[in-house]
Amino acid sequence: MRFSATIVSLVALASKALAIGQAPSLAFEEVDGGLKLGGTGSAPVIVIDSKDWAGVTRAGNDLANDFGLVTGSKGRVATSANGISGSTPVIIAGTIGKSPLIDNLVSSGKLDVSSTTGKWEAFTSQLVSDPAPGVSSALVLAGSDKRGTIYAIYDISEQIGVSPWYWWADVPPKKKTNIYALPKTKVQGSPSIKYRGIFLNDEQPALTNWVNRNYGRYDSRFYGKVFELLLRLRANYLWPTMWNSRFYVDDSRNGPLADEMGIVMGTSHTEPMARADKEKVKPWDWRSNQWNLKRYMQDGLNRAKNWETLWTLGMRGDGDTASPTLDARSLVDVINYQQSIMKDTLTQNLAKVPQMWCVYKEVGGYYDAGMNIPDDLTILWSDDNSGNIQRLPIASEANREGNAGVYYHFDYVGDPRNYKWINTIQLSKTWEQMHLAWARNATEIWIVNVGDLKPLELPISHFLDMAYDMSSFTSAASTDPWLKAWATREFGSNVADGTAEAMATYGKLIVRRKYELLNLNPFMLSTNNYDEAENVLDEWTALESKAQTLYDSLDSATQIAFFEVVLHPIMAGGVVQRVYINAARNSAYASQNRMSTNKLADDVRATYAQDAVIQRRYHGLLNGKWNHMMDQVHFGYTYWQDPRSNSMPGVRTIGTNAPRDGMLGVSVQNSGGSNPTLQDMSPYTRENRTFEIFARGSGSMDFSIASSEDYVRVSPSSGTVSYPSGTSDIRANIRVNWFAAPKGSSSVTITVTPRSGNAVRLTLPLRNVAVPDGFKGHVESNGAVAMEMAHFSSRESGAGGSSLEVIPNYGRTHSGLTLMPSTAGTQSTGSGPKAVYSFFSYTTASNAKVTVYMPPSFNVDPGHPLKFAVALDGGNPSTVTPIGRYTLGSMPSGWKESVIDGARVVTTNIGRVEPGKHELSLWLLEPGTVVHRLVVDLGGVASSYLGPPESGTVGM
Repeated sequence: MRFSATIVSLVALASKALAIGQAPSLAFEEVDGGLKLGGTGSAPVIVIDSKDWAGVTRAGNDLANDFGLVTGSKGRVATSANGISGSTPVIIAGTIGKSPLIDNLVSSGKLDVSSTTGKWEAFTSQLVSDPAPGVSSALVLAGSDKRGTIYAIYDISEQIGVSPWYWWADVPPKKKTNIYALPKTKVQGSPSIKYRGIFLNDEQPALTNWVNRNYGRYDSRFYGKVFELLLRLRANYLWPTMWNSRFYVDDSRNGPLADEMGIVMGTSHTEPMARADKEKVKPWDWRSNQWNLKRYMQDGLNRAKNWETLWTLGMRGDGDTASPTLDARSLVDVINYQQSIMKDTLTQNLAKVPQMWCVYKEVGGYYDAGMNIPDDLTILWSDDNSGNIQRLPIASEANREGNAGVYYHFDYVGDPRNYKWINTIQLSKTWEQMHLAWARNATEIWIVNVGDLKPLELPISHFLDMAYDMSSFTSAASTDPWLKAWATREFGSNVADGTAEAMATYGKLIVRRKYELLNLNPFMLSTNNYDEAENVLDEWTALESKAQTLYDSLDSATQIAFFEVVLHPIMAGGVVQRVYINAARNSAYASQNRMSTNKLADDVRATYAQDAVIQRRYHGLLNGKWNHMMDQVHFGYTYWQDPRSNSMPGVRTIGTNAPRDGMLGVSVQNSGGSNPTLQDMSPYTRENRTFEIFARGSGSMDFSIASSEDYVRVSPSSGTVSYPSGTSDIRANIRVNWFAAPKGSSSVTITVTPRSGNAVRLTLPLRNVAVPDGFKGHVESNGAVAMEMAHFSSRESGAGGSSLEVIPNYGRTHSGLTLMPSTAGTQSTGSGPKAVYSFFSYTTASNAKVTVYMPPSFNVDPGHPLKFAVALDGGNPSTVTPIGRYTLGSMPSGWKESVIDGARVVTTNIGRVEPGKHELSLWLLEPGTVVHRLVVDLGGVASSYLGPPESGTVGM
């Protein structure tokens, strides 16, 4: 089923079921032919045969408890239906071929499991009449295997109103007075991705401090909570913590518990054969210490052989680094040895043994050197640690027996900076990359590094929902509906729209630059140009206000979960943004000798102090349940590694004596000082034109403002700046009566006259132009035309059904455009799909340029690098390949800068542009090519981080 239909159904039936993306099988009011399962004063007996898997019984007990959380009446688990009262609701759960209860229903013709039997992790849910003596009707949950049954059970838990995050994010159960099973059969097929899970990594200090406080070590009590969360999220795979822990050694119950509950254990790319990094023998060198390494690997195989394990093969150097003595040939020797002992210890048929080799960092270079990898070994491709997949299966790898998968990152320790504090993941970007992986058949394994787990509840849910049923996410616009469904489940339908909008906005704000990289002052260039620093700060302020309003509307229990997942990252992230932005403004103001420099210094200090207040609030939740989460340092980075502690960026203060040329200063918008020329205005200029009058010393100074023409008005027309009391900065806004202004180009003089001292005269260029009737498109503003991708004038489909589709809330400002389907082949400008962006210019540009903003993506198929083309007014298209040649295991030119900036910025010439109407055509010529902004530079684009604000439009 397509996701759009799924979400419509989910939202329409929100009173019936709350499972995201899953077909509803329950209702909360009586329905014809339905079966009451529970309610106030009643609860079901959950019958699970004693011969079934222990993990199924565990899940059944969780469901019994969940009924109590939702209705106030707890269910119970029984091993048979004998003695159950005729009025007691019954749920029968079991595994086909493992549960005699289920098998008897199948053999008697009462239960049809023909669509489920033999499949991987599938289940059938069906109302069955007379399933056992004395039971007139029961809801039967039949799984194709252990996890299929467990997912069927937790599907009921989620539908009745228990979020998978009920414990880890304190989402309160949604209370119900009645619960009914619908008279329908539900068949849930196999997941899109066979092995789906998370990697708990980079876990010091936050997660480790929290675990030490609550459990003393990473023991089975901790992992039991993690396993349950994964199963409720319909995941099945885990790489455990590795920094200073040993999963199988720290608690002897860890391994057996994972197997019992149904979790497939693995280990990271640097921990072969189910051995922890902290167990490694020394020296960790295949050339010099081969005998000991072989014994080490055999011991790991022997220890975990009886538990469900996805074996990590290969090896890297010690300490998650490259090995100085490994090469392509010796790594093949390592893998051949590992497979040989697996054949001896497990089975001769390794096709039945899940095993993977992760192509991570320098290992990619070995693969490029021509390694001959066994066909039954899954190749796990990696991203660049920043969410950009480096490689996916190509045509010659498409039919490998072991298939392929993806190792992805929501957290990382390394270059260009560590990022492991709070959520910095744009969901639409995750969709774009993982949808590409799914389309290219990297479907065996999806594993994502989630750091401390706790700060990443939202992106984890999104990632695992896609992995479970990617067919529900085929639309480029699937992320926002998913967000609404997620918000409905966690916080209720009343705040779902607002929450989804808030988190989509948050994604655009955080993709611009990780918090740990903000001290590189991305907005320093633009404290004046386009008012960018101030506008970004206003975006964060508006977002926090929106989130706070949503929070205030919730009941106290839901407020806790909302704070943890939504309000906290917005508040805490906004603090870091404000500290760095105002530190940059403080520096810029100091160069102008503004007295507000000192006020900004005070603001930076006060905001920085607020960071600790927010952290204490988080740590105090629920009597300290999450104390130590968010301990991670996030201020004061100087290189990739963490600083020892947070430190505030430096600020400047200035003395109170006014300079010789007077106390009153004037700063013109889009200039660093007192440039007397304002940027031009036209009737289509979207942004305001302003200038500021400010104090440059102690005292007060009156001033007046006059325009040389009545059709230009400035507000205020007079005022007083003063320091330290009073107002030290006053912004003057310019308004033009275009009906009275002369046609064509002209200029107006605006004079600022202080009570004493010299007047300042500013020149305002005006262009009173009119676009032709019927024109639809963008209009130039001061030598620039900025266009967001969703605001095209027209689109044309390509041959074979290819098209350019909008990804809402993608990139740093608005939206993205991508080529669909992701399996489309190479396109041409003659037959491929294109989008046309119309614009009107009033400037003559002899050598205009177009700047294309793209994500920091890679050529996932080296033989078909990312490519786009642009053309002006039907001219010859200019084809651009934004990423030069590079070898796997290395980074392409400009990678670091593009990852830091959240964008790869590519500029190409489009030739001479005369005043008038124009059409800029854009083709995306390879799948995976995404564009998230276009700026036509007619000679007026100023330095900034995000580029000019979007130009005004007509008829759109």
